[in-house]
Amino acid sequence: MITPSSPTPHHLQNLKISWLDQFLSPHNYLPFIFYYPSNGDENNEERSKQLQNSLSEILTIFYPLAGRYIDNNLIIDCNDKGVEYTEAQVSGCLSRLLEGGELETELRNHLAPHPVQPDNSPLVLIQFNMFESGGVAIGLCVTHRVADAYTVFTFVRTWATACKLGFDEVLHAPSFQLPSFFPSRDTISSPNRFIGRNHHKIVVMKRFVFTGAALSKLKAVVSASVNGSHQPTRVEVVTAVIWKTLTMVAQAKHGRLRPSLLSHTFNMRGKIAMPIPDNSCGNFINVALSHFTADDETKVQLHDFVDRVYNGIKNMVSDCARVSSDDELFVMAEKIRIETIKAFTRSEMDLYMFNSWCRMPVYQADFGWGKPGWVSGLYVPGVEMVFLVDTKDGDGIEAWVSLEEDTMLLFQENPDIKAFTGQEL
Repeated sequence: MITPSSPTPHHLQNLKISWLDQFLSPHNYLPFIFYYPSNGDENNEERSKQLQNSLSEILTIFYPLAGRYIDNNLIIDCNDKGVEYTEAQVSGCLSRLLEGGELETELRNHLAPHPVQPDNSPLVLIQFNMFESGGVAIGLCVTHRVADAYTVFTFVRTWATACKLGFDEVLHAPSFQLPSFFPSRDTISSPNRFIGRNHHKIVVMKRFVFTGAALSKLKAVVSASVNGSHQPTRVEVVTAVIWKTLTMVAQAKHGRLRPSLLSHTFNMRGKIAMPIPDNSCGNFINVALSHFTADDETKVQLHDFVDRVYNGIKNMVSDCARVSSDDELFVMAEKIRIETIKAFTRSEMDLYMFNSWCRMPVYQADFGWGKPGWVSGLYVPGVEMVFLVDTKDGDGIEAWVSLEEDTMLLFQENPDIKAFTGQEL
């Protein structure tokens, strides 16, 4: 275990979680892997020592992550027990992983630690992987109960800065004040976070890359159809083309158009009318909802789905901008949560869950041996979901799509998916 380099002050040792944290299961972890090709300096023993020392230093400001979650009391015991840190020697080839080949999926799944989830388990698990052929990868899992993607990437970027330049160069400490704005509530039951209703079926994950050139084509197609009323974003067009494809796949499987609800995770930092610190860490996310109804059969073109995505996000931004109190945000979030759960439990309706990490500092984590050559997520067993993340050049988007095996076979053969994620662009 890596513990903070100095003890957490007594007055900070009991951190109540927020009701936003309560919405997320303590058993869900956010897994990420950062890949670093060889730069000629393969002193991995020294690298690991630097990683551990700098990790210990930044845990003094990310002190909740070194604690333990106590479910009965809805608190993080900031007891400095530390984060789990392990090392692994890898016989595989990093260059093959960077190519993203499907054959390397099994190896990739071994590069991040897998939490066993007992009581009093670490909130953060880290694995430093050293490839025999050169290069390293850092895999980590952070419990979603106390951190969203923004928090994870802030943590990693801060750790990288401390490792490369020294802890004194870390200029901004994170804020853990969200529970004081949004205190936990006794009325919220512990979530059973979307355990698959078809849990007996096999869920597979595949990566689909929309290059900058492909996105330019997609945006041009959509813009020509909407008469310039709205210039779609990269995230909107990728979400729309995937949603449209999933709608067509569902029609092929069931013989008719089916209603669906699309949920898109939304970062609320800087979006609400409350004095929330911009550097707030924890969970500060909501969900933007978009609807497709079975009587929309005349509106199944790509621009129609872009409009639905755009309106869902626009409405969420507008609603958040009017929020000026804890109660107002809770009423809004609870309404969304109930609608999402109802959609999930209705067998005649499809729910598509999207998470976007685009424009987050995914590729800024330079520990002293360069920025990562690639950053990937990890397969989460049994969960159907779509994760969107920038390509390294910042122009394209990687879509990590998890679907039931039979649905994936139809999805990957859809003409739009083949056209806009292929190489002939």
